[in-house]
Amino acid sequence: MGNADLRDLAVIESIPYADLQGSVVAIDAHNWLYRYLTTTVRWTREDVYTTAEGEAVPNLLGVVQGVGKLLENDLVPVFVFDGGVTELKREEIERRDERKEAAERKETEAREAGDAIEAARMAARTQRLTAVILDTTRELCSLLDVPVVEAPAEGEAQAARMARSDTVEYAGSEDYDTLLFGAPHTLRGLTSSGDPERMDFEATLTEHDLTWEGLVDVGILCGTDFNEGVPGIGPKTAVKLVQEHGDLWGVLEAEDVYVENADLVRELFLDPDVGDVEFDTDIEPDIAAARTYVTEGWEIPEEEVARGFERIEESVTQTGLDRWT
Repeated sequence: MGNADLRDLAVIESIPYADLQGSVVAIDAHNWLYRYLTTTVRWTREDVYTTAEGEAVPNLLGVVQGVGKLLENDLVPVFVFDGGVTELKREEIERRDERKEAAERKETEAREAGDAIEAARMAARTQRLTAVILDTTRELCSLLDVPVVEAPAEGEAQAARMARSDTVEYAGSEDYDTLLFGAPHTLRGLTSSGDPERMDFEATLTEHDLTWEGLVDVGILCGTDFNEGVPGIGPKTAVKLVQEHGDLWGVLEAEDVYVENADLVRELFLDPDVGDVEFDTDIEPDIAAARTYVTEGWEIPEEEVARGFERIEESVTQTGLDRWT
């Protein structure tokens, strides 16, 4: 979501990786990549992930590390990339760009002041998913034989659809939109240390005596990536109002408030632009080709990715990923 209000409502529990073994997870690639970009940029020297021509590819470090972690824990990742930008999301993207521009100014000021720590912190906030980052991520996934799905529109919507149709066991995202898109179970924290969290759709509906439509109405009242929320209405109040007045339209009339494009946002969550997909989960990575692509093609120092490639290779040879087919 545009904010984290649903965190207060969602039924979420920590789940050990041991309980997820053999599962296939449709990961919102843009969300996953951004998490790795910010940590890589903050804690890694710029020259490590920048080519002689000045092209920054910190994503390659993140992909090697992240895929290694997932395979090591017997999870099959399927990376779902966003398609076209939903028109309703353009304003949110513009707001994010403004925040990035402000962070870039602060980063410059920190560098000029000799404050390396603050400069690194601001640099992490300025990261953008450039065409080069997205293209090289797709290519590296191909070499690692990791499935990639191109969504018609929102990656999270497609991941949620794949989980609802039992194409995969889980959606994977750090955000909460998968809940509004109806994903039965979402894994969060896949880029973090420690065990991930599992967010449960049906348990959330039961906990608050809501239908899927009612949960979406609550999200709209609080605010999403596609609309501004109603000032003064937080998650608990939104639940109470939806229960009292039946649906979003009843709340808007009773409270005499207005949400722009409310009908379009509601439809976007309940009937998003998604498609049926097929992919092969029999992963047979070409480690040598992937290593050459990263270290020679994009000039990442060998020592920076050696352990990640070892984890991928060990996962394939020791755990037998072909059992997931």
